[in-house]
Amino acid sequence: MADLNRYSQIIAKIFKEKFKPEMRELEFTRTEIIQAAARLKVDLPKNIGDVIYSFRYRAPLPESIRSAAPKGDVWVIRPAGSGKYRLVLITDRPLSPNENLMVTKVPDATPGIVAKYALTDEQALLAKVRYNRLVDIFTGVACYSLQSHLRTTVPELGQVETDEIYVGIDKRGVHYVFPVQAKTGKDKIGIIQIEQDFALCAKKYPTLLCRPLAAKFIHGNVIALFEFGKGEEGVGVASEKHYRLVPPEDVTDTDLSGYQTGDS
Repeated sequence: MADLNRYSQIIAKIFKEKFKPEMRELEFTRTEIIQAAARLKVDLPKNIGDVIYSFRYRAPLPESIRSAAPKGDVWVIRPAGSGKYRLVLITDRPLSPNENLMVTKVPDATPGIVAKYALTDEQALLAKVRYNRLVDIFTGVACYSLQSHLRTTVPELGQVETDEIYVGIDKRGVHYVFPVQAKTGKDKIGIIQIEQDFALCAKKYPTLLCRPLAAKFIHGNVIALFEFGKGEEGVGVASEKHYRLVPPEDVTDTDLSGYQTGDS
């Protein structure tokens, strides 16, 4: 909480000093974060990037910034190059799981020793997704994990990272790339991360069809999976499905009948 309070002071000061009415974006640099902390006489974290990461994926921006957004819009932080960032106004479309969505049971294929020692962090979530072939099930494509934590530099964005990369092939022979963002606890699925995944695919895998995904633990052993697409209003959710990992005997004949008829 102390860290977040410091971060709020820093980002709020940068915004106050640079913002003018009617502005829909403003840029700032890593150096300005350091300078703002010095003027405020607050300590910086060893990882300065954590100031930005916190507001992009964990916590809301300070009220002084949020209140400057017109109705229906919200401020987000986008990368703008190496050591550069941009506060931008976008349409407010929260990316959160639909609590009313039906849950599909999947026989849990997670190896016992992995389940025993898995935590509740992103790596544990990615392991469950991988061992249970949830990317294959969700997309209908034969998929294979290619790399974890791919980090690269994209022109005009700077350094970007995705939690895991899958590649896949369908029955027609089409090749796909699936960047996956994993979220647990209070971490939010950020539209900016998905935009970066599209940019990452365009740079690293220009000949593959890019289909960005996100995975999130929502309650119990339920995993929400999202696929994203691009439309006239930018990036949005193309599809969403929830899966509960259960012992094989918990998938009943009634469950199977419901899945076959589309009732579940």
